[in-house]
Amino acid sequence: MSRLPARFLRLATLILLAVTAACVGPTGESVTQVKTEQRYVALKGDTVKGVLHIPVTDPAPRVGILVMHEDANFLNHLACTEMSKRGFAVMCVNGRADNNEALDRWNDLPLDAALGMRYLRETVKVEKVILFAHSGGGPLLSFYQSVAENGPAVCSDAKKLAPCDTSLEGLPPADGVVFFDAHPGTAITFLRSLDASVVSEDQPTKTDPALDPYSPVNGYRSKGSSKYSEAFKKRYYAAQAARMNRLVGMALDRRSRMQAGTYPYPDDDVFYIPRAAAWLIRVDTSIEAATLKPRRFLSNDGRIEERIVRTVRKPDPRQAANNRTFDSGKLLTVHSFLGTRAVRATDSLDGIDLLSNNNSTAANLRNIRVPILMMAAQAHYFIRDNEQMFEGAASTDKELIYIEGAAHGIVPCRRCSKKEGAFSNSVKNTFDYAKAWIDRRFAP
Repeated sequence: MSRLPARFLRLATLILLAVTAACVGPTGESVTQVKTEQRYVALKGDTVKGVLHIPVTDPAPRVGILVMHEDANFLNHLACTEMSKRGFAVMCVNGRADNNEALDRWNDLPLDAALGMRYLRETVKVEKVILFAHSGGGPLLSFYQSVAENGPAVCSDAKKLAPCDTSLEGLPPADGVVFFDAHPGTAITFLRSLDASVVSEDQPTKTDPALDPYSPVNGYRSKGSSKYSEAFKKRYYAAQAARMNRLVGMALDRRSRMQAGTYPYPDDDVFYIPRAAAWLIRVDTSIEAATLKPRRFLSNDGRIEERIVRTVRKPDPRQAANNRTFDSGKLLTVHSFLGTRAVRATDSLDGIDLLSNNNSTAANLRNIRVPILMMAAQAHYFIRDNEQMFEGAASTDKELIYIEGAAHGIVPCRRCSKKEGAFSNSVKNTFDYAKAWIDRRFAP
């Protein structure tokens, strides 16, 4: 046999190394990817839809994953495709409120999640089910698991703006929860986005200039990061809470009149909230920009270290123009607002009554005992929120790790670094790490 030229040997070696690198996860373990297929599943007529992403393997997967958001279309979410390629049966569900926030009756959504859970257990016949909770899936699936583990008693307190009822009895619990950049609650993020300068809901152009977040006098910059003073932020956060409380009062009054039969409609009504694109963190990158303690950090090259994690996000000055548009507001109903977007507060940053609604990830985590993995995006807004939620979580088996350069959608934040490909592995690293975490606990 003739000897291959040295240049071909070098090329073959480089190809082998590249293939090997593509199959090795951040833990150094080999990550096998398999062929998958997708099956549409009508879980409840046209109301609750699912797509099962399942590996074509023998034996069949022993572990299933449920993916769902409160109102976004998650049927082809990255977790659906990426986790099924890694050997899991993944049921991705769209509930009754998909792509329509006005239909978001919060306390009904766990019933939709339960359909996906039962399909995995009873039809696919997996032995374990893990929830994958991304973004608004964080408050939803943490709410689901909280009730599944503890029953409706945890969500039926009359002091809540929209208490649950016994219809949530008997939800089948998951065996673990993986969070990715879960936000602290739909109502909390909405509170923080309210334009605090608005003094009249009927006349949104009637504002208080001293609270205008887009005035250069108050610290706004149309180029680069804005810089608000501590005094302005303190006033602004208090004013956001005051506006939210005003909206809550309006909605509660209308609901009370509906129940008494003195309102024009007995069931519900439109509840439009203008000017809701005024989140200071989106234009001032110094706000909540780093963890308080050293935390586990997964670098783009796969190394894991403990460090203070600082955001690489960039400001978005476009928010100033968006805030004046109709689309920046929320077109809800009285009931969808009270159940999903309403929360009591004295300060929008750290004066929030987490127990005033069922839409609080932090409050729900206090009731969850199964293992949890919390992953957070370095290039988004929830660095401190995820650290705080992790610290308050009740589970004794819990882990927090930050993904270098990941945007909120798990994909690389390309505008966050001038270096081409600096964060190119955010998707691979995220799902390889999640697989390794699940395998260690549920798929030995």
